[in-house]
Amino acid sequence: MKKDIRHKNPIKEIVDKISSPIQRFVALEASSGIVLFVSAIAAMIFANSESLSTFYFHFINMPVTFTLADMSLNKTLLLLVNDGLMAIFFFLIGLEIKREILVGELAEPRKAAFSLFAAIGGMAIPAIIYLIMNLNGGSLNGWGIPMATDIAFALGIVTILGNRVPPVIKVFLLSLAIVDDLGAILIIALFYSGDIATEYLGIASLLLFILFIANYSGFRGVFIGILIGFFTWFCFLKSGVHATLAGVLLAFLTPAREVNSDRSLKPGDHLLLDKHIHSLHSYCAFLIMPIFAFFNAGVKIETSGFLSTLSSPVTIGIITGLVIGKPLGIFLFTYLATKLKLCELPQGTSWVQIVGVGFVAGIGFTMSLFISSLAFDDVNIQTSSKVGILIASLIAMIIGFVVLWLSGDKKSKKILI
Repeated sequence: MKKDIRHKNPIKEIVDKISSPIQRFVALEASSGIVLFVSAIAAMIFANSESLSTFYFHFINMPVTFTLADMSLNKTLLLLVNDGLMAIFFFLIGLEIKREILVGELAEPRKAAFSLFAAIGGMAIPAIIYLIMNLNGGSLNGWGIPMATDIAFALGIVTILGNRVPPVIKVFLLSLAIVDDLGAILIIALFYSGDIATEYLGIASLLLFILFIANYSGFRGVFIGILIGFFTWFCFLKSGVHATLAGVLLAFLTPAREVNSDRSLKPGDHLLLDKHIHSLHSYCAFLIMPIFAFFNAGVKIETSGFLSTLSSPVTIGIITGLVIGKPLGIFLFTYLATKLKLCELPQGTSWVQIVGVGFVAGIGFTMSLFISSLAFDDVNIQTSSKVGILIASLIAMIIGFVVLWLSGDKKSKKILI
């Protein structure tokens, strides 16, 4: 019998190594989007049920106290989720940003430029629209809410479209959302942190410096890293700088490789970052984010006051910013940048598809809800903002799906569920 000898294609192996992490990421985000949606619906049912609403609001506002030596932490369960569990989520975002900068789509300046201009436009125009809508009698502090993109829902919509959308669109949306997340992190750090307690911030800085020295020297102890990370998070929480930023900084200080090496990183390299991302992704996608959605999406809608909530400048500003501002900003900035030869339209895409991605990026949901919780203390304004986020995300989702469907490959009508 003759042996079936198959020659390996080295180019295909390299492409598979580069594309497989992206494919796994997109598939996981798509399925987690469904779980997020179910969690949000459950929160709305609990919040508006006569028999369950009292339990729901008492539960999420339950006081929780931790004491260690002379240090104590007093938070409600809602704030503990937003400040604690979300720090782990932001740690994952930080790892993904670092990986993209080192060996991903953001590693090549020419490719990164298109996503960078898209993200800047997708943040600037919605913020400007929101501020215009709230100049007279609204709350200006919510300008950061319509700047956000929910990567799970966005990638979920694109994945459902299957072969109607070229793979390059998925990669573009992923890199756009990652740059968008980086922008959201900077906004939270600069504009949504409280009064600064310098002593705690000093301790946190010292712990980060110790971690930097340890990593640079080749130390890779996970337990010690987690221990330092926990105390860094605690000090950030007490310092007044939002605690989720500790997760991002810790991610940036996480080593890329098992050991230090002078060899430059290349696409396809096996990174320690990949190991951490893979181990955290399922927990964030199917546990942390659904819990966050359940705790934050519960909006009690009073029938008598719903019209006034809907006509609130905050609600209108968020809806207009996400549904109109996002696609307008993404298209306008990328179109002008390509005309000025600052970047190139990705091969295999059309401007109609870029507009479709712009609408999909208007699904703010998770990140918008998170920024809303930081921007407003007033319960009524929070309600208006959440109603705006939910309505805007639904509208953007539908329009984005239709635009991408109509602009897709007419020969392939396969939809992946």
